Amino acid sequence: MLEILKRFWRPYRANLIVGPACKLIEVLFDLLTPLVVARMIDEGIRSRDMDTVLRYGLVLLAMAVAGILFALVCQKMASRASQGIGTDVRRDLYARINEFSYAELDRFGTPSLVTRITNDVNQIQLAVALAIRQLIRWPFLAVGSMAAALLIDPLLGTVFIVTAPVIGGVFWWVMARTIPLYRRIQAMLDRVGLITREGLSGVRVIRAFVREEHERTRFREAADGQMRLSVAVGRLNALLNPATFLIMNLGICVILWQGGLAVGIGRLTQGEIVAIVNYMTQTLLSIVYVANLVIVFTRASASSSRVLEVLDCEPSIVSPERARVPAHTADAPAIRLDRASFAFGEAAAPAVDGISLELPAGATLGVIGGTGSGKSTLISLLPRLYDTTSGTVEILGADVRSWPLDELRRTIGLVPQAASLVSGTIRSNLLWRDPAAADDELWRALDTAQAGEFVRKLPEGLDAPVEAGGRNFSGGQRQRLTIARALVGATRILILDDAASALDLRTDAALREAVRRRAEASDTPLTTVIVSQRVSSVRTADQILVMRRGRAVGLGTHDGLLASCAVYREICASQGVAVPPAATGEEVSA
Repeated sequence: MLEILKRFWRPYRANLIVGPACKLIEVLFDLLTPLVVARMIDEGIRSRDMDTVLRYGLVLLAMAVAGILFALVCQKMASRASQGIGTDVRRDLYARINEFSYAELDRFGTPSLVTRITNDVNQIQLAVALAIRQLIRWPFLAVGSMAAALLIDPLLGTVFIVTAPVIGGVFWWVMARTIPLYRRIQAMLDRVGLITREGLSGVRVIRAFVREEHERTRFREAADGQMRLSVAVGRLNALLNPATFLIMNLGICVILWQGGLAVGIGRLTQGEIVAIVNYMTQTLLSIVYVANLVIVFTRASASSSRVLEVLDCEPSIVSPERARVPAHTADAPAIRLDRASFAFGEAAAPAVDGISLELPAGATLGVIGGTGSGKSTLISLLPRLYDTTSGTVEILGADVRSWPLDELRRTIGLVPQAASLVSGTIRSNLLWRDPAAADDELWRALDTAQAGEFVRKLPEGLDAPVEAGGRNFSGGQRQRLTIARALVGATRILILDDAASALDLRTDAALREAVRRRAEASDTPLTTVIVSQRVSSVRTADQILVMRRGRAVGLGTHDGLLASCAVYREICASQGVAVPPAATGEEVSA
């Protein structure tokens, strides 16, 4: 928690100083109140002097009004600082998450990151607000009450000195057991968030397979586990208030017993005994509130650790220092891979294993293979969504590690498998790559992606609304809109990662033909990479890469692979494509 404050306190230093200062003044009035009441009893009530009682009553009223005014200022300072720091933490957290490569996103997981940026930051905000409003008040009030009681009578003041360490021991015992449990609770909230996200995003599939009861059971088990742990923590925390009340009330009993004897022998007045009891009550209430603060700060400590874990995680993929767009010659290949390999973490087998190929600018590369063969992982290496574990990847004649990341990803237009749109309009989605793109360019991209026809039929056209995730469009429409988005701007390399899976064969063929015509008409060569499981989508490519278990088992044209690659022949045969008799010397598939 202190580390978070060290990083984010500076813009709110005035609030963090003024707020506690006002609270300190309010506490001073609270500490003076029992002394004024004691004077009222000893000088006014005891002698039945109403003028004295009224005079001290006005003093108490003035102190109360002043205390309220200072409390309001403190409240405002606390709100500004807590909301400001929470907003800054959330902003930096979101910015850091957006810097992560796929490796870091895989490591943390989306549900955990969502929980950290929402629930954990809320815990930090609450802790900051209570630190300004209560952390100064209650400990200072408790210590001040003890000091005032000692000044009135050192003998009765020793009751405070004895009870304080006992209560501190109770605090330490509870905190030592609850802090680890709070970390586990936050982790279990991540699990609940994961199941909730899966259930809501996959609700159609769940209903289609009649798995509602199964998903309810999964959610119930996760929620019950989190509940049981929360109950266990609650039971430990529940010991704080009764234990502190018991200890403090025993102290009050001792004060009343000894105080009665002191009044009897004339060592203390009745007003002084009332003041000491009031100070004991203030100490009791202070410690009870401190107990509640302990719970809040314990949770905030666990949340801060989780937030700092993300903020301190350095992205594994960053732009090189003083990076500039590499100069490339006209004869440089658009894509070149030299024994490129990649493995997910400590995976036993690489997802991409020793791929080598060279594709000239303006050419088309088809990538085909079975599910899990490494196709999507391979093309993720081109825009540096992952970095190779060995080997090199070159774009336009330069190693991708030498490119500024922004420029590299502006050069490459990637259309992922899952068509992803964000809430807004069709125009706002298409302008992602080039915010200054004119409407003519947007329509040209839509026509190339075979989306122009249905967009023109919409009453609002380019300004037609897009719901979150593009839910108000069909799967094929979403895919065509994401392809159009990738075509806007200075795209040099277009990657279609199974981006036509929801399109019929006729539309798929029209799309590929439109992309080819656009490439021919462009002054700058457009290189295309088509990842697909359909032979019809890749058979006209200049080169076809056949993958199996992360390896390249074939590279060549459609006719050449039919004659030399058993895996490609097998894929073609399974899709009803005519396959000639096996050639002699046919390579053995991996």
